[in-house]
Order: sequence, then structure tokens, then C-alpha cells
Amino acid sequence: AAMSACEKGQQWILALVLLHAMPRSEVLPNVITYSAAISACEKGQQWARALGLIDAMRQSKLRPNIVTYSAAMSACEKGQQWILALVLLHAMPRSEVLPNVITYSAAISACEKGQQWARALGLIDAMRQSKLRPNIVTYSAAMSACEKAQQWVQALEVLDAMQQSELLPSVISYSAAISACEKGQAWTHALGLLCAMQQSELLPNIITYG
Repeated sequence: AAMSACEKGQQWILALVLLHAMPRSEVLPNVITYSAAISACEKGQQWARALGLIDAMRQSKLRPNIVTYSAAMSACEKGQQWILALVLLHAMPRSEVLPNVITYSAAISACEKGQQWARALGLIDAMRQSKLRPNIVTYSAAMSACEKAQQWVQALEVLDAMQQSELLPSVISYSAAISACEKGQAWTHALGLLCAMQQSELLPNIITYG
């Protein structure tokens, strides 16, 4: 409970103090306490410490679970460590933990921050091969990756795939696609998307118009 409180309060230092104090009280940390500490590090943008805790878990013969990996991957995403995020993603099956939509989305978001648009799209393909359905967060992150890399054609393909999956694009999704078109000087496509937004009864924001 104390560790969870530290995690929710973004007190990563206190969370680590509690974790290291446990053996002195003859209480061994378990997967739950480690995961809470890793999540606290994630919220405190301490990606290196989060990965260090995963190594400590393995040395203690503890197997990270889906919560552990999700928190560590999110820490890497926030720290713009896309390579390490992908390393964690590919390490999951070796721990007999199958990646889910949340872990894939975190990895795609890490690729987006690292301007790795091709890898982001590759992860969406991997999700489909694993019978996982990308959600609005997944598609938006992939579209943002394409936008940052000025890949407007690919951004429109992601938007189309989202609609084919019967997902309604959000203002964020449309804004990323419009921004990609603007960077690629595809003005007619940008205006077409703006009209599509209004037909969907979505209100463009300052980013969309910008």
C-alpha cells in the first residue's frame, strides 16, 4: 500500500527507499512491489532506474509480468529511449508474457518520439499478426510518427486503416494527418481532411488550423 501510494504520488525516490528497506524487515519484494516501484520511476521519468529494477527482479528469480513491462516500456517512451522500448517488447515472450495493446502502443509511441515512423508502422503490422486490434491511441501515435517524418502518404494510410477498423478518428488523429499533409505540401488533402472532420461533427482546435 505504501509503495502504491508513492507511485500514485509520483514519489519515485521514496518508492525506491521503501523497496530497498524491505529485506531489512525480513520482507522480500515480490512482483507487485517491484512493479509499483517501476511505475513510480516511470512517472518520475527515471527510465534507467526502471530498467535497473527489471534486472534486479531477474536476479531475484522474479519474472516480470505485463504490468511490469508496460510501466518499464512507458518509462522508456517518456525518456525517448525507443531502442530500449523495442528491446523490452521483444524480451517479453522469453518471460512467457505476451505483449498486449498497451505494451505495443507504448512501443509505438516511443518510436514516434524517436522519429522512427517505419518501425512504428511495422509494430502495427506485428499487432495484426498477433491478432491484436490497434486502438485509437495506437493509430494516433503511428500517425504522429509519420507526421514528424513528413510521411504524409503513410499518415493518410494509417488514418484509412483506422476507419477500416471501425474506429472513429479523434481531433488528435485528424490534426496529425493534416499536419503531415501540410509538411508534405499536400494542401488539397489537408483541406479535404478538415472538411471530413466537420462532417464527423468534430471541432478543429488551434493545432488543426495551425
